[in-house]
Amino acid sequence: MSVARVGIVMGSESDLPVMRKCGEVLDEYGIAWEIGVMSAHRAPDVVRAYARQAERRGLQVLVAGAGAAAHLPGVLASMTPLPVIGVPLAGTPLAGMDALLSIVQMPPGVPVATVAVGEMGARNAGHLAARILALLDPEVAAALTARRHQMGTRVRLPEGFDLGGRGMTES
Repeated sequence: MSVARVGIVMGSESDLPVMRKCGEVLDEYGIAWEIGVMSAHRAPDVVRAYARQAERRGLQVLVAGAGAAAHLPGVLASMTPLPVIGVPLAGTPLAGMDALLSIVQMPPGVPVATVAVGEMGARNAGHLAARILALLDPEVAAALTARRHQMGTRVRLPEGFDLGGRGMTES
């Protein structure tokens, strides 16, 4: 079994179905991950220990899902040099907008990359983690390139559409 490179955490067990979507995307890239439930409010010592041990344990990116006050991503970012991706979760009458604003409004020097609310955000957190890891990992970079190419093959252009002689380009 591979050592986890991405740590996925959330504040409540009820968030597991959404946050597992991040892990499913990481599986598509062949990236090992772990998942856990910890609360910045109810178990701050656990969060502190996790953040401080993450890099030593081989983690390279943290993904934190949080709803309502949404402190978990920012607390992790304040305690580790690893990149943290925040996933706002919809669990309040504000449908995740409160979480989105809490996560995205971090003070300078404590960045948290923030994705969309809910399942779409959890999936994009997996893709963003893969892009971060691809910077120094040729295997992940190749998987990322293959995935992007696969997505491009789904394009359906209208008959007679002309790209002006430029053709399709790979990035």
